[in-house]
Amino acid sequence: MVESQRGLDYWGVLGLEPGADAAALKRAFRDQARRWHPDLNGSDPVAEERFKQVNEAYAVLSDPRKRRAWEEGLAAGGESGAGDPFASGFPDFEAYLDRLFGRIPPEEEPDDPLTYRDNAEAAAAPTEPRQGRWRDSSAAVGRGDVATASPPPPPVVAAADEETVLNLSPEQALEGSRVELELADGLMVEVSTPPLAGDGWRLRLAGVTPGGGDHFLQLRVRTEEGLRIDGLRVLYPLELAPADAVLGCQVVVPTLEGPVRLRVPAGSSSGRLLRLRGRGLRDGQRCGDQLVEVRIVVPTDLDEAEQALYGRLQQLAQEREEGGSGADR
Repeated sequence: MVESQRGLDYWGVLGLEPGADAAALKRAFRDQARRWHPDLNGSDPVAEERFKQVNEAYAVLSDPRKRRAWEEGLAAGGESGAGDPFASGFPDFEAYLDRLFGRIPPEEEPDDPLTYRDNAEAAAAPTEPRQGRWRDSSAAVGRGDVATASPPPPPVVAAADEETVLNLSPEQALEGSRVELELADGLMVEVSTPPLAGDGWRLRLAGVTPGGGDHFLQLRVRTEEGLRIDGLRVLYPLELAPADAVLGCQVVVPTLEGPVRLRVPAGSSSGRLLRLRGRGLRDGQRCGDQLVEVRIVVPTDLDEAEQALYGRLQQLAQEREEGGSGADR
């Protein structure tokens, strides 16, 4: 691999294999620039230097002529003699990407040193001080002029966490899956879900949102029949009328292998778990169970006969309570 005079392997700086296409180059640059931007690293000197290297690598590899010169061992990028484009401070990260990728119209953006130009272009450029957030004071130095101090960089963007729901099939949850996710700012990330993942799990992608916030992935592993997957276990909520829970009943419940008949014991309360052995997910010789959770649903629309029955039940319960209290006295 040909390296620059500073010993930089531009492909390695961006974490790419040589010859990667333009889309991969842009994705890698956004990822590395976000990772090392000084505003997101507490102005750490190491991060500042790495950010400059990432900036330099993208400037060379995204320009066919500079890239060809670098591959042939000639000066390119940071070796062209141009000054440090960040000598007067680092721009806001989002504004930096907007200008670099052309998302702001030319008439709206200041003339700043983030525009990558060759030596010949830089030499022919006007030498008067530039107006904007990042003033190029290097042109005035050496002519007897006083270089004005640059204003401080803009404040760091406030971190805001984001969340996305990711749907997985039982098979994907069992074996683990690699998925591509596009974040709100257009950044593409590849995520690997762990094997035996469960419904409701949350995966954290640290520091990937604008401002350095976290992005959470909430896993949803459910079937059309309402089965929820949790590792090798399968969970199913069974709704019962009060009479069925009190007296017991037989119901048909779905499983991964088809519907089965289940007997609900009398006196089952909400939250009771009924086990169907061997009806969970299979992983080689291991096999999970299916747990059926009883949930009593109270009716809200009663006719006169039903209201009379519930009234009588309430009366009997009160009489029993009063009789028990009298016996205690």
